[in-house]
Amino acid sequence: MKRWWIRKLARLRGKILREKASPEYIARGWALGMFCGCLLPFGGQLIVSIPMSFLIKGSKVGAVVGTLITNHFSIFIIYPAQCYVGNLLLGGDLSYGRITDEIHRVIELAENNGAVAAFKALIALGWDFAAPFFIGGALLTLIMTPPTYFFVLHLVRGYRRKRAARMKRKSAAASV
Repeated sequence: MKRWWIRKLARLRGKILREKASPEYIARGWALGMFCGCLLPFGGQLIVSIPMSFLIKGSKVGAVVGTLITNHFSIFIIYPAQCYVGNLLLGGDLSYGRITDEIHRVIELAENNGAVAAFKALIALGWDFAAPFFIGGALLTLIMTPPTYFFVLHLVRGYRRKRAARMKRKSAAASV
């Protein structure tokens, strides 16, 4: 299992680093993907992130893959936690157990009936759940989006510097 994760992370790193665009373009796309992945409900993220990547002139690959912070495995942790934190910020009285049960129901709707049904179910839960979900998501977005941008920017610039130095050494060795 550990090797599988290492291979997946290496492939993801390769996709980030080998994209033929400016480092800022790549970082904007990944930050947008993280923004949509943290703020929007599962299933509606791509509907927003792809068109927005054209508007902000960011990486389409990054905008898509960046939304995967919320995937079929992590949403069982992230969504209840963001609802709970949002509920605390709003001064509500929801329990973590009730939030978890309702989020599981919304996720099942998304998997069986699509994003629109899940979004309607989330809204149907009412202000008690929708407001904490989006407030907690906004907080998570504020925490995750800027570091994503700067991390990807640093990663791409560093990779390109090292690659340029390696190419320079190769050409110097070949000319000798």
